[in-house]
This record gives sequence, structure tokens and C-alpha cells, in this order.
Amino acid sequence: MDTLRFAGDADDDLYSGFNTVHPALDTRHLEADQGFQEAVRTSYGRRPPTQSRAPATAARLTSGAVPRLGTQGAGVPLHSSLGLVGGSGSSDGLRRPMTSMRGTGYTSHGSVFDPLHQANKGPAPPLISKTEESPEEKIKSLERRVMGLIEESCMAASRNEIGLALDRAKEASSKERSLIRQREQAGLSDGHNLDLTFSVLFNLANQYAANDMYTEALNTYQVITKDRMFNNSGRLRVNMGNIHYKMGQYNKAIKFYRMALDQVPNTHKSMRIKIMHNIGLVFVRMGQYSEACTSFEYIMQEEANFKTGLDLVTAYYALGDKERMKKGFLRLLECQLDIDDDEKYTASSDDTQANLILEVIRNDPLRKMERQMKQEAERSILTAAKLISPVIENSFSDGYNWCVDAIKNSQYVDLANDLEINKAVMYLRQKNFKDAVETLKMFEKKETKVASTAATNLSFLYILQNEIDLADKYALMARDSNGYNDSALVNLGNCCFKREDFEKAREHYVAALEIDASCVEALYNLGLTNKKLGNYEEALESLLKMHAIVRNYPAVVYQIAHLYQLLCDNDQASEWYLQLLGLVPTDPHIHQRLGQIFDSEGDKQQAYQYYFDSYRYFPSNLEVIDWLGSYFIEHQVAEKAISYFERAALMQPDEAKWHLMVAACHRRSGNYQQALQTYKQINRRFPENVECLKLLIRLSSDLGLKEATEYAQELKKVERVQEQRESRAASGSRPGSRRSSSRASRSGSAASGHEEPGALTPKSPGTRASSRSARSIPGSALSGGRATRLSLNDLEENEPYMPSNKEVDSSYVDPLGPLQERPKTSLRRKQDDDDFADEELGDDLLPE
Repeated sequence: MDTLRFAGDADDDLYSGFNTVHPALDTRHLEADQGFQEAVRTSYGRRPPTQSRAPATAARLTSGAVPRLGTQGAGVPLHSSLGLVGGSGSSDGLRRPMTSMRGTGYTSHGSVFDPLHQANKGPAPPLISKTEESPEEKIKSLERRVMGLIEESCMAASRNEIGLALDRAKEASSKERSLIRQREQAGLSDGHNLDLTFSVLFNLANQYAANDMYTEALNTYQVITKDRMFNNSGRLRVNMGNIHYKMGQYNKAIKFYRMALDQVPNTHKSMRIKIMHNIGLVFVRMGQYSEACTSFEYIMQEEANFKTGLDLVTAYYALGDKERMKKGFLRLLECQLDIDDDEKYTASSDDTQANLILEVIRNDPLRKMERQMKQEAERSILTAAKLISPVIENSFSDGYNWCVDAIKNSQYVDLANDLEINKAVMYLRQKNFKDAVETLKMFEKKETKVASTAATNLSFLYILQNEIDLADKYALMARDSNGYNDSALVNLGNCCFKREDFEKAREHYVAALEIDASCVEALYNLGLTNKKLGNYEEALESLLKMHAIVRNYPAVVYQIAHLYQLLCDNDQASEWYLQLLGLVPTDPHIHQRLGQIFDSEGDKQQAYQYYFDSYRYFPSNLEVIDWLGSYFIEHQVAEKAISYFERAALMQPDEAKWHLMVAACHRRSGNYQQALQTYKQINRRFPENVECLKLLIRLSSDLGLKEATEYAQELKKVERVQEQRESRAASGSRPGSRRSSSRASRSGSAASGHEEPGALTPKSPGTRASSRSARSIPGSALSGGRATRLSLNDLEENEPYMPSNKEVDSSYVDPLGPLQERPKTSLRRKQDDDDFADEELGDDLLPE
């Protein structure tokens, strides 16, 4: 009020009061107004927000911690058109200068960008909880669950997981029944989903049939077919007929097929033809070929196809009607293939776009289906021709000629050449090589592909006949006619293999594999070639590849096992041999190989088991017989070895070794009389056998027989004869000396072809005991050989005999060990120096 002046004052000023303004409008003090200055420095008077808390996003965009507005001062800050008046959160009253981006809310200020002013409305109200599902929604959800289970069952069945498919089908059926109960409880029975029920039951029946649960499948199908609410359910009787066919109930199968045929309308022609075809096949299985022919003839009249035509020819063949066979074959040739020509897949223009399109459609699914249809047609025609050719005419050749002429007059002319080659193959099966060769030679001047095939077969025939030059000639012709003929290269490799040119054979096999990596003939022969060359690792690699292609082929498994044995990997070799025994359990050679492996590892018991199995399956293998006999001798059971050596003696009666081993076993077991008789028989049969004479002298001396002297004299004569022969052979005095010497050596040895001793060196009586004690029982037949292999050298001395004019000493040291002490007999002189001879026995010591 001090600044106001009134009119009556002395210092009256007419213009006083005009410069007086309201403090809020006074601009003279704006420089000192902190709120105004702050507003000018920031956003030209933008009012700061009134909320006290900034969101996290704004806080992250600021450069530091910004204090809350309106809470730092003593009171609530005042708002004006220029911003906040007074009270600032900054300690110095100033804020960091901002840029023009402040208008979008990106500031270091503690405020929040809220152009809609929704910050003061508070948090959003809580979500309203969903109300409980209505019965209709629950039913819809359960229907979706059932359909999902059906789809899972079908997908599992497509993956061949039939157990899982059946479980899902059962679960879907259970869910569907609970769905029906919920409908009834909710009073919605009128909206029953028949399609869902049909899908559940049909899928369940299919899965039962896939799991061979035929009774349950039939019951499920029965439920469907008896319910008239399901439309066209009569078609499912075809499935019921199929189940009866699998169960072998052919009459019921025909019954259900005919019931299904009655319920299928005439408009569904394809379905009716398939049912009629099933009826014909059941009649064939029952042996009622006339009824089968009726069904097949109906199909050929309505809609002819190659499969039915082949079945019709087969039925005529079973009836033995030659004329109807010919008519059926001609009707088969009249079937239309209904596929486009291959020319459209050949690029004939320079149009790049068209060629790319042809490249795409050349192997598309439609093209593959066309190839499959063509292959089915060719297979049906060739099978029918091969079936009826031997019977429709008086001779096999005439029948084939009739079929070839019929094919040449039809639209399938290309099959005539294939039938001619099949004719040659039939000649081979009849072992008529001459006609087969003549038939194949007819193709030498024909088109390239057929000529190459014929030349390949001719080459193979000549290989079988061991005419390698001709085989090589035709193999070269086949390769020249078709450079991608892998069979021709295999034949060339076989010819080189026969000539023992293994390196060149290997090159041909590798070239064949470059053309066709899955050519099993080339893989197998390459493995054998590398084995011959000593490349065991490469041979093993080739054979393992073939084993991956052709599983459980005995020849391949044997070669792999033998290669591991050659590589000294006995563990792998025995594993593959055991695998081979699973394929051919009665092969004696494999049992012998396993016995050899276990014998080399020192497992005699296991080796004996496999050798004995080999002997059971093939009791004429001398190696196995020798090993078994040696095994029993080594284990001090010589009487069991006698039967094996006797069998060997029967197989080789002119071999003295086996007879001597039989006699040695008798002597070893203590049967001296039988041993003596056996040695006498050997001496009569082989009078110049020195070993037999030495043993006779030894045994006769032990038994105290007078024949010992006679045998000693005979031994002396034989030794003198042998000495003369040896001297003649050494001097070569006459041309026949070599022949006589060789003959004498053969007759005087225990086994021809082996290095056997001629005689034993006589020893003095003083050395007999020491020699006998020093010698142990032999454990092996040949030094450096197998541990349990015995021969004549084991049973007798292998020291060379030195002839002498002195008196023959019949001493002999048995390599099998010291003989048992001979029991006392009455031939021995009683002892006179008995200390108790004069003593009389009392009556109490005599037996009552």
C-alpha cells in the first residue's frame, strides 16, 4: 500500500499508479525468479509433471539419480504458466541443460513421459477370473482330444510301431465312451458325433488286425456293421474277409467277400473288381481253379489288368489246359499300359528352360509311378511266358518260340529279346550248355544292349566250362558293346583270376565297383584277390562292405573269419566263426577251425569239444582223427584213442603208421597180447618195416617168447637189404637203383611222404635204464608243430639206425614212458631163499 497514492495528497501525480502491476505480472524481477529461469533454460515454459515417482524407463534414460519432485521442499511446489515456482529437487537450483528431445520424453529429468495423463489412475484392475466351462465346451474339448489320439495311432502305425498304435487306439476308444456318457448327463444325446464313433471303432479294429488279434478285430468290425446308423459300413466286410483269409478260414472269407460285393453298388466298379479278384485268389488257395478262372475272366472282361491276367494264366496252367493257356497269354498281351512314351523325357531342343523342366520331371513321383507300372507289366508277361513255354508245345524250344512270336506281334516287342535270353537261361538250368550257347550267339549282331547282355552270359558260360580264352573274348565284346556293363568287367576279372594275374583282376574289379558300388560279385572277388595278394586289411574291408549289403551270407562270414585268423586276431576270428556256426551249425570244417584256435591258445578242453563235434559231423577227416587220438594219448587214456586210429587204418589201409599207432595204444593200455598180435599182423603186411620188427623184438623179449630171436634175425636181414639199397643209390651202379631205392624207402617207412626213421640205434644194457628214465612222455607229434598232434615218430625213436655186424641187441626205449610191471606168472622160477618156507602154519591161521 505504500506505493499507492490518492488524489488529495500533496504530492499529487497524475500518472501515478500506471506503472504499478501485480507481482505475478511484474517482469522486472524475472532474472531473479528461479522458477522462470529454470523454465526458460529447459523447455520454454513446459510445465513439469506433478507425479512424484518416475518409471524405470525414465530412470534408465537419466544420467544420474534424480530426486523426486515435490518432496524435497518444505511444501508443495506451486504451479504457474511458466513452470514450477520455488522448490526444486536440485541442490543448486539448476538442472543440466536439455536438448530438443525433451518433447518426446527422453530427458535426464526425473519426470515421466505421460502425454495421456494416466499415471494418476493407479494400477490396472485385476483380471476377471474365467467362468467355468459349459458342458458344450467340455464336449468339444474332449472330441478334439479323441481325434488327436486317433491321429497319433495312425502315425504310429505308419512308422510300424503297432504296439503304440494299439495303445493309442484303445485310449481313444475309452475317451470316446466317456464322451458319450457326458453327452447323456448333459442332455445332449441328440448331437452325437457318429463320424467320430466310426473313426474310433474303425481305427481300433485295424490296429487289432495289425497286431494279429483277429478275434478282437472281428468283434469290433461286427459292432460297426450291425449298427445301421453308419452309412456304407457293409464295405468293412471286405476287411473281415481278409482276416478270415489270414486265419485260414477260406469258406468264411468267400462268404464275407460276397456279402460285401452285394452291398457295394454297381457304380463303384473299381471296388467290385478288387473284391472279385480277392474271391478268385481264395479259390486258387482252395484248389478250386475252375471257380477262380470264372472270377478272373469276369475281371478281364470288365477291366483287364496285368496282375489279373497273370493270375488267369496261372489258373489255366494249374488246370493243364494248353489252349486256354494260349488264349489267356494273348489276352494278357492285349492289356493297355496307359503311360506316355519315353520320348517326351528326352531333350530335343536347345531351349534351356524346356531342358530344365525335362530334367525335373524325369525323376518326379509321377515318372517313378510310370516306371513301376511298366516294370509290373513286363514282369507279368515274362513270368507268364516262362510258366507256359515248357508245356504248351511238344518241346521246350517250340513253346518258347510260340511265346516269342506272340510278343513280337503285340505292342511289347522289346520284351522278345529278354524272353530269348531267358530261354538260354532255361537251357542252362537243364544243363544244356550247347543250346544255351547257340541261343546267346544269335544276339551278337543285334542292338547294343541286348548284345552286351548275351555276350556277358556267354562269357560266364565259358568260365564255367574252363575255356578262359573264349570267356575273355566275349567279356571284351560285352564291355565294348556297353561301357557301363559292370558284369562284363567282373567276368574279365574272373578270367585274369583264373590265369593267376591277380593285379589285373584287381583292376577290373575296382573298375566294376566304380560303375556300381553295390556290385556284390565285384566286392567278393576283390576281397579274394586281395587275400591272394596278401593284402589282408584291404580284403577285410571289401568283405565287410559286402557283409553290410548281404547279411548272413556264409561264404562272406567264413572269409572274414579266416582273414582275422590270418591276421592273428584269434578273438575276432573265433567270434566270426561262432557267428558262422549259427548259419551252418553242421559244418565240420568250421568246428575244426575253432578247435585249432582254442588249441593254439592252450584251451585243450574247448578244443576237444569242437574237434569232437567236427568228427561227429564228418568222421572221415584224418586230421581230426589224428588230433583226437593224440589228445587221449596225451591224457593217458590210450584205450579211447584206439577207435580213432582204427578208423584211420580203415581209411588208409596201406599206411603202416595208423596200424603201428593202434598197436602202440594196446601196449600203452597194458593189453600186451593184443599189441603182439597187432604187430604180427603189421609184420606180415609190411615185412620190411623196421619199426614193427624192433617193437616185436622188444615185446617178445618182455614176454619171454622165443620169437624174439627170429625177429632179431629178420631185422638184421632187413637192415642189410636197406644198407645195400642205400649203397646202390649212392653209387648209382645201375639205372634201376634209384627206383628200387625209392620203392624200398616207401615200404620200409611208416608213412610215405613224411620223413620217418629207418630203424632204432641199438644200445647197451647199461644205457637202457638211464635212457628210459631220461625220456618223458611225448606231448607233440612233430617238433615245432601243434602241441597235441601225434604221429609215428611220437611212439618210436626218431634216431637214425646205424647198421652193425655185431649181435643184435633187442633193447628199446618206449617214448610213451616206462611200461607197467608185468604181473607174475607161473613161468617165472620161484624164489628158493624164502625165510618163511620151513615155518608151519597153525590151525588157528587156516581158513575155516
